[in-house]
Amino acid sequence: MKFFSIFKLTIPVLMGYIPLGMAFGLLLSKLMIPWYYAFFMSTFIFAGSGQFLALTLFASQATILEIGIATFLLNLRHTFYGLSMVSTFQKFSWRKNYLIFGLTDETFALLKTSEIGEKDREKVYLIITALNQSYWITGSVIGALLGNILPFNYKGIEFSLTALFVVLSIDLYKKSKLHKPFLIAVVIGLVGMLGFPSDKMLILSLSLAATVLILFRGNLENAK
Repeated sequence: MKFFSIFKLTIPVLMGYIPLGMAFGLLLSKLMIPWYYAFFMSTFIFAGSGQFLALTLFASQATILEIGIATFLLNLRHTFYGLSMVSTFQKFSWRKNYLIFGLTDETFALLKTSEIGEKDREKVYLIITALNQSYWITGSVIGALLGNILPFNYKGIEFSLTALFVVLSIDLYKKSKLHKPFLIAVVIGLVGMLGFPSDKMLILSLSLAATVLILFRGNLENAK
């Protein structure tokens, strides 16, 4: 499979990661954090929603424990769809370590939906993952640099992450045959907003959602 053919597969991710990465970089510059932190965070963390969350928690002066718990719960979903790649990755060489690291929501979607022969699978998967990360790094660095050079109205930029979640949730809802997990998440989110303290709502809601999904996973998977 030629490089250009692989690149074409990643164009939808390119169109999303560049502007969203720029939003992350702009938000980082708003918090007066040096631009090169955008590069290092996107290179060694590479967790879009996790990076936005980290900036929000930094700004609110959250403790290391709160940051750790919130990040863990936010990325807990990777455990569930990552397990579906184990049988594939275990056949690969040492490069599987990078593939595991770079397995974002969008990369996972591409790997699962692309028809790739077993012979070229490791190489193609590696290129897809590397390209997707390069898009995110590029967007975040551009945003951080522009935020330090050009005057910019930051009002509402933090909503970009919420908008991304809404789009991903609607897309997953349409493609999934199981609608109960989505409805449970909506109910728990509403309960969290109405009943939990605002400063603890995220952690408590994510904890509750993870607990419910783990305890009733079998029932939800068997539901029609």
